[in-house]
Amino acid sequence: MVTDVTDADFEAEVIGADLPVLVEFTADWCPPCRQMAPVLKALAAEEGDRLKVVQLDVDHNPLTTNAYKVLSMPTFLVFRDGEPVKSMVGARAKRRLLQELSDVL
Repeated sequence: MVTDVTDADFEAEVIGADLPVLVEFTADWCPPCRQMAPVLKALAAEEGDRLKVVQLDVDHNPLTTNAYKVLSMPTFLVFRDGEPVKSMVGARAKRRLLQELSDVL
C-alpha cells in the first residue's frame, strides 16, 4: 500500500521508519505522477516487506518539499536510517525503478 505523508507526520513515517522508504514527491496536476501511481502500488505490494512506499503532495506540504529542495515532479527520494540515500527525477517503468532500488533493498 502506498501511504500519504504530510509535513506533520514526515518525521515519524519516513525519518523514523525501520525499513528503507521510497518517497514520491507528487502533485495532482502532474501527469507523470499519475502515470506512476500503478507502478508504485505494484511496487508497494511486491516489496512491502523490504520497502515502505509513500507519497507527499508538494502543493500541500511545502516545508518538507523545500527542505529537500524538490523542484520537479515526480521526484523520488529513498531514505534509509533517516537519511536520504538516493534521488531520482521523472517517471519510469517498474523494472527500471526496481533496478535503481536494487542497492537499497
